[in-house]
Amino acid sequence: MITREYIVALINGDYAILEDEHKERISIARALLPLEIDEGTRLLFENFQYTII
Repeated sequence: MITREYIVALINGDYAILEDEHKERISIARALLPLEIDEGTRLLFENFQYTII
């Protein structure tokens, strides 16, 4: 099982750019993320789900 922590670095329309602890960035559709996110929100990816931490 993969567990990772991310920070929402940027919101760009229907996508959010997430940054991990190694400063690597990924683009994720906002439909897969909690509705309450904003830039700077910390997320936990676990069991193929993103939750706010």
